[in-house]
Amino acid sequence: MAYLLDTHTFLWFVAGNKQLPESVKAKIKDIGELCFLSVASFWEITIKHQIGKLTLDISLEELFEYADRNQIEIMQISNEHLLALSKLPGHHSDPFDRLIVSQALAENLTLITKDKVLKKYKIKHQWA
Repeated sequence: MAYLLDTHTFLWFVAGNKQLPESVKAKIKDIGELCFLSVASFWEITIKHQIGKLTLDISLEELFEYADRNQIEIMQISNEHLLALSKLPGHHSDPFDRLIVSQALAENLTLITKDKVLKKYKIKHQWA
């Protein structure tokens, strides 16, 4: 199975946050599982860090390196993702989350998220 990590999932993994279920940690650590992170997540992290809504214990460069070391592939935004985005119902107004959902849809990935609102979309999702 292939997974797309929601932004908070990645940040909690990096931080070793106890809110991240062991089953999710195991999936991310398993090199046999394909894990992706949207470039939109890095965009979100950067913006929220700049405006003071997110504190980071490591630099953005270190976050990129962390993803690479853990074989988490950064997914760029494609035309197909934007077309899927244009067809999404309005369950969620956050532009980053909407793009992440559209990528999960277009790429047939399971989204690993705790966000209950995102689960309203017709996507495969997992948490615990």
